[in-house]
Amino acid sequence: MFNLKTSKILISLSMLAFLSLAGISAYAQGVLEEIVVTAQKREQNIQDVPISITRMSGQWLESKFAGGGDVLELASTVPGLHVESSNGRLSPRFYMRGLGNADFTAAASQPVSIVFDEVPMEKASLKSFPIFDLDDIEVIRGPQGTLFGRNTTAGILKFDSRRPTEETEGYIKASGGNLGTINVEGAVGGTLVENTLMGRASFITQHRSDWVNNAYTGENDALGGFDIFAGRVQLLWTPSDDFSALLLYQHQDQGGNSASLFRANVFDKGSNKLNENYDRNTVYFDGGNNNPAKIKSFGVTLKLDWDVGNHTITSITSYQDIYDRFARGDIDGGYGCLFTCGGLAPGPHGPFGPPSTPFNPFASPFVVNVDTGGDQEVEQITQEIRIASNLDGPFNYQFGAFYFEDDLLSVSQNQSAGAPAFIVGSISEIENTTWAVFGQGSYDLTEQFTLTAGVRYTDDEKDAQHERPAVEGVLDPISLGDDELSWDVSLAFAVSDDAQVYARVATGFRAPTIQDRLEDDPVATIADSETIMSYEIGYKALLEKVRLNVAAFYYEVDDMQLVAVGGDANTTTLLNADEGVGYGVEFDVDIALAENLILSGGFGYNKTELNDKELTLPVGPMATSLDPLNENGRAIIDGNPFQHAPKWTANLQLDYTHPMANGNELYLFTDWKLKGKTSDFLYESIEFTFGTQFEGGLRLGYRDTVRNFEIGLFARNITNEHNPIGGIDFANNLGYVNQPRIWGGEARYSF
Repeated sequence: MFNLKTSKILISLSMLAFLSLAGISAYAQGVLEEIVVTAQKREQNIQDVPISITRMSGQWLESKFAGGGDVLELASTVPGLHVESSNGRLSPRFYMRGLGNADFTAAASQPVSIVFDEVPMEKASLKSFPIFDLDDIEVIRGPQGTLFGRNTTAGILKFDSRRPTEETEGYIKASGGNLGTINVEGAVGGTLVENTLMGRASFITQHRSDWVNNAYTGENDALGGFDIFAGRVQLLWTPSDDFSALLLYQHQDQGGNSASLFRANVFDKGSNKLNENYDRNTVYFDGGNNNPAKIKSFGVTLKLDWDVGNHTITSITSYQDIYDRFARGDIDGGYGCLFTCGGLAPGPHGPFGPPSTPFNPFASPFVVNVDTGGDQEVEQITQEIRIASNLDGPFNYQFGAFYFEDDLLSVSQNQSAGAPAFIVGSISEIENTTWAVFGQGSYDLTEQFTLTAGVRYTDDEKDAQHERPAVEGVLDPISLGDDELSWDVSLAFAVSDDAQVYARVATGFRAPTIQDRLEDDPVATIADSETIMSYEIGYKALLEKVRLNVAAFYYEVDDMQLVAVGGDANTTTLLNADEGVGYGVEFDVDIALAENLILSGGFGYNKTELNDKELTLPVGPMATSLDPLNENGRAIIDGNPFQHAPKWTANLQLDYTHPMANGNELYLFTDWKLKGKTSDFLYESIEFTFGTQFEGGLRLGYRDTVRNFEIGLFARNITNEHNPIGGIDFANNLGYVNQPRIWGGEARYSF
C-alpha cells in the first residue's frame, strides 16, 4: 500500500530511470519508425506534439481484440487510462489521469471524450461501437478544450478507421475459441472509378455462447453470450487535386445476454477478497430475464476538404442514430425477499415456488428484489467547419466553428419487492444544444523554440422533461446552460533534432448535466459545470533504438461533478464537490532490443484528492467505512481519492518476429497490464477498495509473406485472473468481475 513518501519515491525513481534512457548510445539506424498522429487536427510526428500522447496500432490492436473483446479491453493498456462498466458492453466509462465519471445513466456526461472518425460520440451508448478495421487509436491526455470542446477535461480517445486506397487491397480474418467464441472480420477496398472514386467496405461479426448458469432457475448456460454484427462503407471522391469528399456509413446490431452479471454477497464484511459464494460460472438470479442487452444504431458522416492556395477548408457533417437499445438486469444479484416472505427464500425453480430454505448467502437481510432496465433512443447531429493554413513561414494556424445537437429519449423500467410485473417507472427526454468557435496558432520563435496557443468559446444548453406516470405524472421541466472560454498555451524547446522538452497550461470545462434517472428530489439529478486548470511538462526523444515520452502533470478541478451511487437508500445522485486535485507522472518507451525484437512499456502514477469539508455520503449497510462518520452516520469524504481512479497503471508489450530462410516469419506478441489500488465508491471501504490487479495476453503464429496469409494462436487473460472490477453496496456486498480466459486459433488472408 502506497503512502505519500512511497509515492514521491516512486515518481522520482520513474523519472530518473527513464530520463536516463535518453543517454543510451545507439548505432543501428531505421529501427523505430516515425509515428504520425492527428491530435491537433493536422498530421504531425508524435515527437513534435507538445501533449502527452500514446498511439496504438498494428499488433497492439490485433492482440487486444483477438478474443472477441470490446472497448473495455483498453483498460490500463496505456499509462493513466482506465475503462470500466457496470452496464456490460453497451455503456463503457473512461477515466484518464484519475479523472472520469461513474454515472451509469443514459444521459451521463464524461470528461474523456470519444472521437470516432473525427466525430465526438457524446452519449455512453455511442461509445460502444465495435472495434474493427482501424488504422490507429490515439490516447491524448489532459484537457483538449480548444480544438475538441467541452467534456474533454481529462482527455480524448481518438479512433481512426482505415481509409480507401487506390490499390485494391483487403483482408479476411477468422478466429474461434472457447466458450463458443467466433469472430470473423474483413475488408476490401480500392479504386472504383480511375482517378476519381475509391471505396472501402469492412465488417465484423462476433459470437459467444451463453456460458453462465442460473442456479436459481435451474437453467444451464443461460447468460454471458452475445451476437454482434457491425459494418462500415466508405466512398472517397477526388474529382480534382484540390477537392475530396469522404462519405462514411456505419451500422451495428448487438444482442445477447451480456449485461453485467451482479453477484450477491461475494465479499465478506471486512474483506475485499472474493469469498466462497463466488463462482464465475454461476449466478442466482430471480429477475432480470437473464440480463438481456441489445443495441441497433447507424451513423452517416460526410467530410469535405478543399485546398485553396495555402489553406485547407474542412467541413465535417455527421448524423448518429441509436434507434433501438434495451438492457435489463437483476441488480441485487441474488434472491430472497425478507420483507415479503418472512425471511425465507423462494423455491429454487422460480420466484413463485414454495419457500424452501432459510436465510442463505444469496438472500441477505437487506435484499429487496431489484430488477431494472430501460429503453433508449438517441439522435446526434454535429457540424464542424475549419480553415487550416499550410504556410512555409514560421507561423501556421487554424480556426473554425462547431455545432452539436442531441436528443435522448429514455424509458426506465423497474421491479421492486412484491411487484407482479416488469413495469414502467419513468420517461425522460433531454435535449442538448452546443455551439462553439475556436482558433489555434503555432509560431516558431527561433529554430529551437515553438509557441502554440489556442482559444475556444462554447455555449451549452440542456432542457429536460420528466414523466413518472405511477407517481407525480409530468414534472416541471428542467433547463441548464453555461458558456465558457477555454484556452491552452504550450512552449516547446528542441534540445536536438531528435528530442524536445515542453511545458503546457490548459483549461477546459464539463458542461452542466441533467440525469435521465429522476430521483424524488429533482435537484439530485443535476450538476453544475466543472472547470479545470492543468499544468504539464514533458520530454520526448527519438533515438535510433529508443523512443521515450515522459510527462508530469498537476491539475485542479473546480466544482467537480460527481455521482454518488448506492448507499443504504440505493440512490443515484449527481453533485458538485468544491475541488478535485490530481498530480502524477507517466511515460511511454519503445526499445528496439534487436532488429526484430521491440520492447514497449508504460507507467502512469495518479495521486487524486477530493477537497470538500462539507460533503458527506451514506455508507452501504454491509460495508466497512474507512472514513470518519458524522453524527448522522454519513462518511466524510474530504481528502479521498477519486472514484475508479487507479493509483497507478503499468503496461508491457514484447513484439518479436523471427525471419525464416524462405522469407516467411514466425511471430510472438505478448502484452500485460496492471493497475494499483482503486476505490469503487466516493467513500472508502474495506470491501470496495481493490488492490493490485493484472491481466496478460499472448499471440503467436506463422506468417507467409509470399502468399499473404497467417495462422496463429491467441489467449486473453491467459492466467485466468478473477479480478473484481466493481460493486454495489445498497443491499449486500455485491460485486462484478472481469471476463474469463479466452483462448483459440485464428487465420488471416490479406490481398
